[in-house]
Amino acid sequence: MPRKINPDLCVSCGSCADVCPVGAITEGEDSYVINPDECIDCGACEGTCPNGAITEA
Repeated sequence: MPRKINPDLCVSCGSCADVCPVGAITEGEDSYVINPDECIDCGACEGTCPNGAITEA
């Protein structure tokens, strides 16, 4: 199951996008977003987020 980013917790630091091996994370209007069609559910982003904004969808 792809990950999702809670926009209320995301501070738009970009650390998740930097570690995504498939480029599924991009900067959105208010926070970063994960494209569920591209996400391979590796979990790299979840472990990198300093605010715990990324969880399983």
